[in-house]
Amino acid sequence: MISNTVIQLVEQYGYLAFFLAFSLGPFGIPVPNEITIITGGILSNADVLDPWKTYIFILTGLLTAITLSYFAGRFFGLKIRTKFQSNHSFHKAEKMFIQQGELAMCFGLCIPIVRYIMPLLVGLSGVRFKKFALISYFSALLWTVAFFTIGRYLETIV
Repeated sequence: MISNTVIQLVEQYGYLAFFLAFSLGPFGIPVPNEITIITGGILSNADVLDPWKTYIFILTGLLTAITLSYFAGRFFGLKIRTKFQSNHSFHKAEKMFIQQGELAMCFGLCIPIVRYIMPLLVGLSGVRFKKFALISYFSALLWTVAFFTIGRYLETIV
């Protein structure tokens, strides 16, 4: 069922559907990234989609999302902190960042919702963009490769 929805979205919007699914995450669009990326892997392994195009659009969408989230934290930090004062996920990510620092930047990407809040907190805390990009982009690359590969191999198992 999910793969049919993804196929319909790709037929309608092209590979841009994957970019949008990942880049709209920080803006409250509830798209389950793990399912989307695994489905992309499955469909590309079944020769329904081009694997390189699919992966590049997924990675670019995620990098866009975390970069926008970082700069939102950097430029609108105090307003954002006030707005998310009562948000459980925000406090969870903040506690993780305070306790773990750079390690939280790396592993926060693997946790749904936190993946978009962590870059916001990193920007809010004043971490330089170069350091953020080095850690977060590398983590995003590893995370997307892992889930896309799972999808590619999952199709052969199913």
